[in-house]
Amino acid sequence: MIRHHDFHHTDKTLRSTVHIPDGPTGTHWPTVVFVHGFTSNRIELPNFVAMSRLLADHGIASVRFDLSGHGESDGDFFDVTITGEIAETRAVLQTVRTFDFVDPERIGLVGMSMGGVVAGITAAEEPGIAALCLWSPAAVAPFEIGRGYLKGRSLAAEIEEQGYFDADGHRMSSALVEDITGLDVYGRSAAYRGPVHILHGGKDDIAPLEYARRYLDHYDGNAELQVVEGADHAWGTVPHRTTLHRSTLRFLERHLKS
Repeated sequence: MIRHHDFHHTDKTLRSTVHIPDGPTGTHWPTVVFVHGFTSNRIELPNFVAMSRLLADHGIASVRFDLSGHGESDGDFFDVTITGEIAETRAVLQTVRTFDFVDPERIGLVGMSMGGVVAGITAAEEPGIAALCLWSPAAVAPFEIGRGYLKGRSLAAEIEEQGYFDADGHRMSSALVEDITGLDVYGRSAAYRGPVHILHGGKDDIAPLEYARRYLDHYDGNAELQVVEGADHAWGTVPHRTTLHRSTLRFLERHLKS
């Protein structure tokens, strides 16, 4: 079953798609919440839709939502901050726990790219996350943006000239630049003690592999990294995307269905 749900956080509506496995009425399913990446939406390039369908076929419900300023949710991208995205994800999780089809003791998080950064911090700061899966986490962002450049262009120069940085057709504010620069990705993620599965492409030229490896230095032996040779940041081939989805399914089945 697929249905839609509107979450409400502060003054904004966050729109979502919910996938529920077929089964007896009153079943409480293990459930995964997906967090999409920077300037993306709840469909996501490595295909959150296909992943949600795969999970439903294996008895795991899921919720895919658009962060504010993205997709169909309220807000303007110019007002986005990672701090705000973490707060929104926590609010969504708190509501998801109350859904009548959800087992609140078996909730997992999957985050893609910057959504992986958000998911990692959220899992550490929002109690009750049973499993965490990071796809191509963009932990490089504070280091890259902290040097004053994004995609080889000067952030300060563009913001001074036009009042925003043009991020693939989205107006990126100076507040977002400052927020990302000050983000302690590893330190804020490290408190999570549940199982962590990190999937990263060996040819990711957006979020270099070395930054994914650094997660292992901060978690307390509860994280594993699977490097998929030849895969890019968006998992842009059928074999690579199949590997991503199947590996994620095995991990979530192991930790949410046992």
